[in-house]
Amino acid sequence: MDNTRERLIDSALKLFLSQGIYITGVMAIAALAGVTKMTLYSHFPSKDALIVACLEERDRLWREEVARTLAAHPDPVSGMLAFFDLYQRYLLRDSGRGCLFVNSAAEFPQFSHPVHLAVRRHKQGIRENLAALAMSAGVSDPGVAAEGLFILLEGSFVSGAMGQDARVFDTARQIAHCWIRNQGQQEQSA
Repeated sequence: MDNTRERLIDSALKLFLSQGIYITGVMAIAALAGVTKMTLYSHFPSKDALIVACLEERDRLWREEVARTLAAHPDPVSGMLAFFDLYQRYLLRDSGRGCLFVNSAAEFPQFSHPVHLAVRRHKQGIRENLAALAMSAGVSDPGVAAEGLFILLEGSFVSGAMGQDARVFDTARQIAHCWIRNQGQQEQSA
């Protein structure tokens, strides 16, 4: 079984995470994968198509990790807070370069670009996970809760990538926990 496509995606992800997307050339990706540039283009018609494939693979891996994490945190509030651990692990795993998805969106700012669309799908998936957990927790407005948690998560990731101590996630988690608890108290008093 030929795993050239997977090697190309793995090699591209390594280079995108360590060097950035724009600066990484297809020759470097092909060399790391042990193939020719022509072979790369036989699997991906363009560098943009390879980037989208990388983002889709990264999203697939993320969703698997979310499923494992939520299985270990059956309580919905605990599940929401576990997202801070996930984000922190990804930041540390990626050497603090920031979010591959956010970085990709910054390098491809046109909203209709396939790379930008892949980023939007990933981020929307996170919001949907958070909204489902908020609904399970009995939060009165799960969409607002999901968006608030999403903003805290994304802000923590950016702050961590900017060189702040990874403890920024602990602070954000505490804020989120207080806010979620307050949402429950507001609903009980209503």
